[in-house]
Amino acid sequence: MASCVYRKANNMKAKTTKRTQAYKDATVNEIAQRILNIDTLQTRKSDSLDFHDVAVWSIKEALEAAFEAGRKADH
Repeated sequence: MASCVYRKANNMKAKTTKRTQAYKDATVNEIAQRILNIDTLQTRKSDSLDFHDVAVWSIKEALEAAFEAGRKADH
């Protein structure tokens, strides 16, 4: 019986971890698209697609948005 409860707890933790990771990925992608004008964060094996010129104020705004998203997620 105890092992069954342990497996259920691990399964719930895995689902929560997957859900949390999906939320993080979606948030980071949204910030990249909205603030940095980067279509995707997937590697496309092309310098012209994988490297971007981004203004420092946009980087600052993106970092602040990520910080705020993390702060909100903790509450």
